[in-house]
Amino acid sequence: MSSTADVVVLGAGIVGAACARECAARGLKTLVVDSGFVGCGATAAGMGHIVVMDDSSAQLALTRYAQQLWLALSPELPPEVEFEPCGTLWVADDAEEMEEVRRKHALYASAGIGSEILDAHALAEAEPQLRRPLAGALLVPSDAVLYPPAAAAFLMRAAMQAGALLLAPQKVLSAEKGCVRLASGEELHAARIVNACGAESVALLPELPIRKRKGHLVITDRYPGFIRRQLVELGYLRSAHAVAADSVAFNVQPRRTGQVLIGSSREFGAEDATIHRALLGAMVARAQQYLPRLADLHAIRVWTGFRAATPDKLPLIGPWPKDDSLFLATGHEGLGITTSLATAKLLVALLLGEDPPIPAEPYLPARFLSGSAQEDGVFAHAPEQSHA
Repeated sequence: MSSTADVVVLGAGIVGAACARECAARGLKTLVVDSGFVGCGATAAGMGHIVVMDDSSAQLALTRYAQQLWLALSPELPPEVEFEPCGTLWVADDAEEMEEVRRKHALYASAGIGSEILDAHALAEAEPQLRRPLAGALLVPSDAVLYPPAAAAFLMRAAMQAGALLLAPQKVLSAEKGCVRLASGEELHAARIVNACGAESVALLPELPIRKRKGHLVITDRYPGFIRRQLVELGYLRSAHAVAADSVAFNVQPRRTGQVLIGSSREFGAEDATIHRALLGAMVARAQQYLPRLADLHAIRVWTGFRAATPDKLPLIGPWPKDDSLFLATGHEGLGITTSLATAKLLVALLLGEDPPIPAEPYLPARFLSGSAQEDGVFAHAPEQSHA
């Protein structure tokens, strides 16, 4: 048995759902295939932070564009998506980190992004639960949070309302040369195949310069008003170029439910979802250094997920040069929730031969085909991010 479409999207996480929505909205006959259900992979293990990041100019451009798309879409989001424009506080522990606050403030201003520098007193007033003294913080009010599985489900519903068809659960055996072969024996034929499988993308294309990076999350019972904004430390900068497989950082999010979501950790080399007790303990201890009263809150769930990491911390968006039918929308690491809508816009522009809304060159998969960037050592020396 076989089916024919214009586009087959592999993966029904938030990136795949966004791509399917955009493809279907542009009149392309779209099939979506996933081995599980919508949003069941990394999407379910993401913090849902819609954040501008500035590790590189390309990252800033993509996350800024993505954030604008989310803000424009927000009036259409149903309540279960829990979209909250609460803003982010980048917390500085000392004078050295306040220099980074000032750098980010100037950079964001040059990019048209509003931000505000808070001194120690203003920070204490903004977030009374933070320990004192802290040097200050950068407030970025345009950042937001949402509940990723519900956001992915919303995007997939929109795709299906525009004509997309979801095939799930269906295991994909291969995807190349315009043909997707399923374990059921069915074949799907399309002029374009989009690999949006996140950390599992390499199962279908082992050449991809992607490594799994495991992370932990903890969520508490309901404590309304405990914190008001997404809180992220700037302290990771001190060890940004250290060669270390595992890391933790303070990254805590308020949920509309009154719960507190606690991250973040990063772990290379893990192939199963088992909780790493020592790393989890270090992550929670790091959070308690900034929010001492977290120790009084009751945690109700701990879980893990796998991010798809690339050496340069930029996603792979666009055609795969070794197969004319294959396009990629993967490798987003901790920014897949943020950049999903922007990824979809870029991808479909490239699919249709249109000018992309922002320059696509930094994200094109062809940048890794020289070979040097695929070596494991490049991953070991890549700077850390604190985002979950």
